[in-house]
Amino acid sequence: MDGTVLCAANHVPLTPISFLEHAALVYPDRPAIVASAPGSALPRTWQETRARCVRLAAALAGFGVARHDVVAVFAQNIPAMCELHFGIPMAGAVICALNSRLDAAMASVLLQHSEAKVIFVDYLLLDVTKEALSLVTKAGARPPRVVLIKELLDKSSRHPESDDKTYAQAYDYEYETLIANGGSSPDFRIRWPADENKPIALNYTSGTTSRPKGVVYTHRGAYLNSIATVIMNQMVGPPPVYLWTVPMFHCNGWCLAWGVAAKGGTHVCLRKVTAAAVFDAVARHDVTHMGGAPTVLSMIVNATAEERKLLHTGGGGRPPVTVKAGGAPPPPQVLLRMEALGFHVIHGYGMTETYGPATFCAWKPEWDPLPPEQRARIKARQGLQHLGLEVDVKDPATMRSVPADGKTVGEVMLRGNTVMSGYYKDAPATAQALAGGWLRSGDLAVRDGGDGYVRIVDRAKDIVVSGGENVSTVEVEAALSAHPEVAEAAVVGRPDEYWGETPCAFVKLRDGAAGESVGAEEVIAFCRARLPRYMAPRTVVFVAELPKTATGKVQKVVLRERAKAMGGVVSGSESGQQRGAGGSETEQGTRSKL
Repeated sequence: MDGTVLCAANHVPLTPISFLEHAALVYPDRPAIVASAPGSALPRTWQETRARCVRLAAALAGFGVARHDVVAVFAQNIPAMCELHFGIPMAGAVICALNSRLDAAMASVLLQHSEAKVIFVDYLLLDVTKEALSLVTKAGARPPRVVLIKELLDKSSRHPESDDKTYAQAYDYEYETLIANGGSSPDFRIRWPADENKPIALNYTSGTTSRPKGVVYTHRGAYLNSIATVIMNQMVGPPPVYLWTVPMFHCNGWCLAWGVAAKGGTHVCLRKVTAAAVFDAVARHDVTHMGGAPTVLSMIVNATAEERKLLHTGGGGRPPVTVKAGGAPPPPQVLLRMEALGFHVIHGYGMTETYGPATFCAWKPEWDPLPPEQRARIKARQGLQHLGLEVDVKDPATMRSVPADGKTVGEVMLRGNTVMSGYYKDAPATAQALAGGWLRSGDLAVRDGGDGYVRIVDRAKDIVVSGGENVSTVEVEAALSAHPEVAEAAVVGRPDEYWGETPCAFVKLRDGAAGESVGAEEVIAFCRARLPRYMAPRTVVFVAELPKTATGKVQKVVLRERAKAMGGVVSGSESGQQRGAGGSETEQGTRSKL
């Protein structure tokens, strides 16, 4: 309109860095970061956290890290992870938080692809990092500088270097020393983005090692999705206390690594997620919010009576803890049991390509009087979009929306301000994913009649979602096929009482004598030597032939039904970030059976 202008007075690029500035100004003395376990030197206030992040950014600038350079982080949910989500962007760089469960081979591939200039490493992951950097060097690439994070979450822990002096030779700098020395650059100024559409984060999706997909987030998208996620998690009223049961490497903790600061909340860092640790942290720190895949919910509802009583320490009257569930639909019975324990579950759906959460099953008061089982079934749906984007279910051929009749299947598609800007170094994949002006999810769904809520019925791709982690069946099948006695292999998901589903391998041996020349345990061990532990099959079924179409394509729909008919794998959690050994099965398959 006539007389209007766009200038510095009314336009500033959006960036989540501003959340930290706001928190330090408005809540300077409020705890920003605490460790869940007793005995830690934490907490740190928002004012202290802001000062540390500025010194961290100054140190990176002193390394020669320039705008848009990639800086990797390989760590569990430790306090430094929270700081790095601000310190790295404040240096103008792009944070690349790597999956802490990666093996050395995959880590080396991603370090090469991202061209990370620096990598911050949790001391518990230094062995994997050393091997990964060796592979980077052997590939002829330049390895990044290594900054070791020695931070402990409790005083009882011991550093590996206490017993192994070679650790001192495995890194270039130490995190706390780096921050302390960063203060020696008084002229450093935060490198605010000149363009809000420039990158702030690089997040890798599960894929084959030959074609990793690096999803690029912008300052604008991260800002908007952080706010949308805060609203979706119902972080209203006093500043929240957020327990980190969602890996911060996953979509930057569903953007709450930034979003908690927007509310001046408190990060409660939890290195190892166990039922006892969750209940203890909730009671000790008055946790108000947390999140996680259905595996976390299952862990909570299956806690022992001794573990559960920690929640009630100090008397009754504690308000429900709000839990954002995602990664896979939680079973209705788990939702019912969570509610009985005093947890309020919000179920949603999202992708790495949508900055994490994209939809949620917004609850309506008229559902309150319904029977518990019916309420749980309603809540298990994916729902509708949050404020940052638009979701639809379309016929992928015609791009027409399917009717809200609860039976017409289409593909979930999304568009809006919180959709990725693209795949790093992969323009063809970007063009394919965003063809037609919508992000194509590859997930098949219906829209229920009456409210139009989205309900996913299947995955178009053959991804197995295990504990909230995507497992590429193509990659598992490649590992299986490398076994000298394996002629063919196909992998599908098998129901698992703890992880939701786990990889189930159907294997045809070269000699055709199922289970006679090689055992299931040997096949599983073979895969675990070549894959991250959570990707290896937990079930192996030997068959004489794989079911195929007339054109020779394996009929995975038949195998999925076979795996489902076996029943759920009975498994449990174990310490750290690794899967348990699990069971295996051998079965003499025949053409008639399959």
